[in-house]
Amino acid sequence: MDDPNYGRRPEPGDELEVPTRENERGERSAPSPYQPAGGELSPQDERTWSTLSHVSVLAWPLTGFLPVAPLIVWLVHKDRSPRIGFHALQSLWYQVAWLVLGTVGGFLGTMFTLLTLGLGIIVVAPLALVLGLLPFAHQLYAAYRVSQGEDYRYPVIADRIDGGRRAL
Repeated sequence: MDDPNYGRRPEPGDELEVPTRENERGERSAPSPYQPAGGELSPQDERTWSTLSHVSVLAWPLTGFLPVAPLIVWLVHKDRSPRIGFHALQSLWYQVAWLVLGTVGGFLGTMFTLLTLGLGIIVVAPLALVLGLLPFAHQLYAAYRVSQGEDYRYPVIADRIDGGRRAL
């Protein structure tokens, strides 16, 4: 029995053919449902994933203040799109830099507070609040700019990632 519907009634769309493409060995195969035909992402998908890599700073409280999300985006998309790879890596290193700065600042703030017999908390607490919110605000700003189609570059970090090249 050569029934392509295996006993069920035909539905609209059953007559459509699945597009196929040729692999390196000349065999015809259907494209992966997880990857668009041609293997490249659309500009909108690139913009979305690039934006998500910057917005991933909001996942910090869920991940224990570790930059796991941009690392995952970079690992998944680095070979498929240079733009997504650049933005994810840029976001990853920006978050790592703030993690290091926060750790050093927390240690120095604690030492200052102890040396001033607790009076230093008057200076340390507001400073810690402002410096703690700064990376969140900056990354959300970067996400907004990237979502508008601009290739936002973090100062110092972007130049270190691409070796000073300006074009993606």
